[in-house]
Amino acid sequence: MTQSSLTGKQNMLDGKRLYYSFLAGAFNVFENQKMLNKINVFPVPDADTGTNLASTFRSIVENTSPSNNIKSTAVSISDAALTGARGNSGIIIAQFLYGLSSELDDKKEVSMSHFAQALYNAVNYAYQAIANPIEGTIITVLREWAEFIYETNDKFESFEDLMNESLIKANESLARTPELLKILAKNRVVDAGAQGFVIFLEGINQIFQKENVKKILSFKTTPVYEDAIILDEHEESEYRYCTEALISLNTVDKTQVKEFLASKGDSLVMAGPESRMRIHIHSNEPEGIFAHLADVSTILYQKVDDMVKQNEIAHRRKSDIALVIDSTCDLPKDIIDKYQIHVVPLNVFFGDSQFLDRLTITQEKFFHLLQTSENYPTSSQPSLKDIINTFSYLSTHYESIIAIHISSVLSGTFDNSKKAAEKITQESGKLIDVIDSLQTSAATGLVALRIVEAIDKGMNHDEIVKRTQGWIKKSKLFVGAQSLRSFIKGGRVSPAKGFIGNLLNTKPIITINESGKAILFDKAFSHTGSLKKIIKHTRDFIGSEQLWGYAIFHAQKPETAQWYATEIEKITGQKPRYIMEISPVLAISAGIGAVGVSLLLE
Repeated sequence: MTQSSLTGKQNMLDGKRLYYSFLAGAFNVFENQKMLNKINVFPVPDADTGTNLASTFRSIVENTSPSNNIKSTAVSISDAALTGARGNSGIIIAQFLYGLSSELDDKKEVSMSHFAQALYNAVNYAYQAIANPIEGTIITVLREWAEFIYETNDKFESFEDLMNESLIKANESLARTPELLKILAKNRVVDAGAQGFVIFLEGINQIFQKENVKKILSFKTTPVYEDAIILDEHEESEYRYCTEALISLNTVDKTQVKEFLASKGDSLVMAGPESRMRIHIHSNEPEGIFAHLADVSTILYQKVDDMVKQNEIAHRRKSDIALVIDSTCDLPKDIIDKYQIHVVPLNVFFGDSQFLDRLTITQEKFFHLLQTSENYPTSSQPSLKDIINTFSYLSTHYESIIAIHISSVLSGTFDNSKKAAEKITQESGKLIDVIDSLQTSAATGLVALRIVEAIDKGMNHDEIVKRTQGWIKKSKLFVGAQSLRSFIKGGRVSPAKGFIGNLLNTKPIITINESGKAILFDKAFSHTGSLKKIIKHTRDFIGSEQLWGYAIFHAQKPETAQWYATEIEKITGQKPRYIMEISPVLAISAGIGAVGVSLLLE
């Protein structure tokens, strides 16, 4: 690496130094994500810019394979950024890095002038990715910073001096963002994405100045605008869902996808090449967007965030304890919204087509595909990265988190959630308890409802976790299915047993045992017989105990669900807490026509 003859400082940049610079910048963002969430008011006040940027840079830290060659390192950084990019700002940065990796020559190291030219050209990539660029945001600071480096790099003898002066320019540009966007001035803040980029540059500048890789983890930045005055109420976007995907196009080009998406919402950003393109859009129709993308591309990753709920959490949070469930924990949307419950979706697959349970595939679409698709659906737990992002976001708004999930015997969701909790607790210091419900569907849902009602009444975190173990032991479900066919296809019953069951026209009754395993509890030989047996098992389970509540769930059988509600009300004197359709993930095993009863004793 070449050094200046006057100062001994470096005027060439290689791959390893680029990588360590990104590490330093990334850890600075991690340190400040809570503040960035706090000042996030544009394009919507969903208070997640810090979390999204942290996710983007965490992907770079964890997935980059550095080498001495700067081109190779830049390409690896770009690929990692596109894989983990989240939110408007994250995807803009990912596209900028894609442009940088494309513009750099395939060399071990580059000069300041060559690097400056590559940065300058990369800005054009970022602008091209945004359907409607808005000045006064991260794109403005990114552009003015890169232009300063391009126009002045020949005045400096080293990267150290250049980065130090360019940081001053970036801060000046950041300070002017409220002059360009009225909503920033109104809330007395700078743009959160732009602030995040400057914080990233501050981390880079520290390592350029200190050249001590061992101190990267200890780098801290004094947050800017920590005392910002954020208004309690904001004008909400007409679009509710922040919708994102990582895709590889198959049958159409980027322009055609852009034309389709442009009519489905706003804040459209498309980053990366067509073989690995990241998409971000605010929309009211995530399921329609993903249905189209599934037809024209291979969907590698997808995410949907409810921006209305995020706004409420940031400005009208009901508690200091967050409750997290997964999408198999069948709870109605009105209860989820009322108590601000956070849902992590499982994945549903029809062949190569991937969907998010209840988010990018509706029950209607699922059951249509179940009857018409050549591929029987499969499911998988949420990725560790997605749960980490959820806990990371919530840790910036809540004092503690309780998560309850489908039985660990039935899904890996609980295990991934435990790992994510350990990581975020280590990073944030927040208390996170993850609970194995040893149940599924509305049986888990009723326990979750009891937890959130306890939170609402002011019960403390530790007491709720302690009592939840008792509530789990007092929960039960009985599921009556039309046949064993779906259980066989879903791998729950062996083909040999299934053959006998189908031959005898068996109507299986499934429950979950004490260890959390689904078992064939009973069987009937007619639909009427199945109904009567489940009512008998319900009466036997309640016995002389007092019932806290019950819920009914079904797979396209609302009339049967209502029959159960009527009969159980006769026994208990209680109406059901709720009646709802089962999640697509659980319907894979239960099949069309399945109806279940969940019970929770006092």
